Amino acid sequence: MSAVRTFIEHYNYVITILLMMAGLYIVVARGNMVKKLVGLSIFQTSVYLLYIEPGKILGATAPILDPAFKVYSNPLPHVLILTAIVVGIATVALGLALVVRINEAYGTVEEDEIFERDRDA
Repeated sequence: MSAVRTFIEHYNYVITILLMMAGLYIVVARGNMVKKLVGLSIFQTSVYLLYIEPGKILGATAPILDPAFKVYSNPLPHVLILTAIVVGIATVALGLALVVRINEAYGTVEEDEIFERDRDA
């Protein structure tokens, strides 16, 4: 009974871990480069969630000094994640641009076919 209660109390961490495992599986198991980029994006999103989840303190307020409040939330994790989201978008955009270029050069985005063509050449 205690394990179920702990699971329910920390469901957000369980979801984050499941997203991490799914993203990592997609990156490792798939040969299609676009699918790998989608898996990378899912994995990055799970890391964002992992950092954001402990950033909010229940019963706390934004860090604006006011005598009525004694507990404040730390804004630093949120700011860092905003920066990470921008870097993640740039990474995925660059990856998609490379996939387009690879598709123009090889006519496919499947890793196995690309390796086979390089081996034959």
